[in-house]
Amino acid sequence: MTHPSQPSAYPQQPPPEPYTVPFPVQEPYPYGDVGQALPPDAGPMAHAHAKAQEARAEKGAGRDRYLDLLRAVALVRVVVFHLFGWAWLTILFPSMGVMFALAGSLMARSLARPAWSVIRGRLRRLLPPMWAFAALVVPMMFVMGLKPVREEGIWWFLKLGCYILPVGSPPFPWESGSEGGFLEQSWAEQAVGPLWYIRAYLWFVLASPLLLKAFRRLPWATLLAPVGLTAVIGTGLVNVPGATGEALVDFGTFGSCWILGFAHNDGLLRRVPRYISVSSAAIIMAFGLWWASGHLTEEGWNLDEIPLAQAAWSLGFCTILLQYAPSWKELPGRLAGWDSPVTLANNRAVTIYLWHNLLLMATMPIIDQLWNVPWVGDHLGTYIDASYDVLVLILIWPLIGVMIVAVGWVEDVAAKRRPRLWPNGAPKRTGKRAAGPRAPEPAGPPGPHRR
Repeated sequence: MTHPSQPSAYPQQPPPEPYTVPFPVQEPYPYGDVGQALPPDAGPMAHAHAKAQEARAEKGAGRDRYLDLLRAVALVRVVVFHLFGWAWLTILFPSMGVMFALAGSLMARSLARPAWSVIRGRLRRLLPPMWAFAALVVPMMFVMGLKPVREEGIWWFLKLGCYILPVGSPPFPWESGSEGGFLEQSWAEQAVGPLWYIRAYLWFVLASPLLLKAFRRLPWATLLAPVGLTAVIGTGLVNVPGATGEALVDFGTFGSCWILGFAHNDGLLRRVPRYISVSSAAIIMAFGLWWASGHLTEEGWNLDEIPLAQAAWSLGFCTILLQYAPSWKELPGRLAGWDSPVTLANNRAVTIYLWHNLLLMATMPIIDQLWNVPWVGDHLGTYIDASYDVLVLILIWPLIGVMIVAVGWVEDVAAKRRPRLWPNGAPKRTGKRAAGPRAPEPAGPPGPHRR
């Protein structure tokens, strides 16, 4: 995918949002203070939302660390998958579906405010980190051989603008550089791979005001409609070519997860008996696996390559996660030891997601230097080869840390916050020893392997 709520609907301009990530903010109840009478024309979903808001008020405001934990796990899973390419990871934990479901839940709460102010805030926090990424990657592409396509004319330059406003797929060279260079020739394809998520997130944000209205009128039909869309355009039944088709398939594949976030925010899942929601989710997930079994690709059970299976599996998986979602003010038990990494991952989710593919490629020439170290290359070369991927996995996290320090502060600037180099929620040390741990800071979101 969180924010402190205001005491009333919005009698005045809301304060600046405290998060550095493009996930929506937890916002106030749309009909005013908790407990205020609903308008006469309020529908059943409005009443459900009112009950959900009252339940939240009884528990108290603050960050839901369970959702933060899910987002951090999703980011780690994405990095590991893009390194090893293990298809079963897309089944074990469908990261993108989880991230869209969390974002949808927070977006629904955020839309208690006027829709345009919410959309503007999301764009303000989403785009600058992407511009920082493009400021390095796009010049590298041109230096290494990217040229306008004469046949596309002005359209090519308009597509280049997707590095500024990601409404579509930007151009990139499928191969650039030379064999034996610092980066492999497919580096550009892999580097811009994560931008599909930024594009999909942007379209979900723009569509959310209408989707939320539709959901609160026809909740179940709206929830399942994206799966139906995927069954039409994601299976080849109807073929929509080009970038438009890719965007529609992504919208359909993860649309139900985004809308499921609405259901979580509005309390709809709590109104459904658990045995019904869990059994229904299991049936949907079983359908997803059944469909995948008959439509395996060269990558086997990689659900990223089977849209309908991904849509069904992610929807069922996220339903169970959110149905059993606890409300944690702090990470419990042994998980408390991971509080700082979870907070850091949430505060720098966009930075981690955008840069991780490029950093994975950067680890390889660094590790290759081991062969140039006297004695090491001659005596340990076999072990280096055998453990190459493990070495990449070890090295990627320090490189991500360096990138967080180098450009992560852009997320703070985009959120109109004081720039921070390492926002892990740890108390600041001033001459005297800190009295004790403070509450974690608010935190927020995200190639050959596409997700």
